[in-house]
Amino acid sequence: MSTLRAADQRVPSPATGAAPTRAVLLLAYGSPRTKDEILPYYTHMRGGRAPRAAALAELEARYAAIGGISPLTEITTAQAAALANLLRREEGPEWTVQVGMKHIQPFIEEAVAELVAERVTDAVGIVLAPHYSSMSVAGYVERARAAAAGTGLRLHFVEDWHLEPSYLDWLAAAISAKLAELSPERAASTLVIFTAHSLPARLRDLGDPYPDQLGETATAVAERLALPRWTVGWQSVAQDTGEPWLGPELLQVVRDAAAEGTKDFIVCACGFVADHLEVRFDLDVEAQQVAGELGVSIARTAMPNDDPAFIRVLYGLALRGMAAPA
Repeated sequence: MSTLRAADQRVPSPATGAAPTRAVLLLAYGSPRTKDEILPYYTHMRGGRAPRAAALAELEARYAAIGGISPLTEITTAQAAALANLLRREEGPEWTVQVGMKHIQPFIEEAVAELVAERVTDAVGIVLAPHYSSMSVAGYVERARAAAAGTGLRLHFVEDWHLEPSYLDWLAAAISAKLAELSPERAASTLVIFTAHSLPARLRDLGDPYPDQLGETATAVAERLALPRWTVGWQSVAQDTGEPWLGPELLQVVRDAAAEGTKDFIVCACGFVADHLEVRFDLDVEAQQVAGELGVSIARTAMPNDDPAFIRVLYGLALRGMAAPA
């Protein structure tokens, strides 16, 4: 396990002598920073149970296929630094930003403890995933609230932002940039597929909003662009859990459309906000292999990462969240 402490990952406060009183708590999944962290990271994902050797080897092979390691944790840290700089420039030195990870240090609990130690009074929790689910976002919120209980730190949360206008604008611009690379004829026949990480299909029976929220994001962006052809699909569908997961699966969508004559596809992974394993393997490796087999073109939109326009999205969420009840 890495010995990196939460304090080593915090965004430094400005050298003004003013102590921060407001904060953004950016909550993210996290990823290993080195190959040595893959096993402890995977073990934590499994609730402390070490993975089978074959499962670990498969995960290591996926990391190897994208260059050795995922850039997610590095990107999340860059997003936090950019957001902190923007908040301080626009709102003042009372703002700071802290990162809390679900499965690797700095853990959510460490991030909250750091805010308490800095005597921050109010923090806005933003999960770096636009769509709400009881199986994903709710877990981050519960851990953060439990860590803050009794400390005096007031936590405000933005629990979903899948229809945030500035985020929809960002997605629309990313798709437009890819369509502009095609001839007008090819652009008109291109199928745009909006994707997010699949979860167990029983969510629909539970009334969880997650499945519908992907469709709502897709519809809103498609209407902005007047897209002639678009649909939704799901990435990272688990095959060995003993229960069905949300579909249709992305590559099946591609195969079905290709069989009907579609030659060009653009994937907008709007459920993610950074390059990471599910983007770089699912889309840059696996989907490209299928494209070669089918004789079609599959492109993907750029990910938000620390693009200044996306940092503005997070900035708006931070201000909205601070105005909400704790």
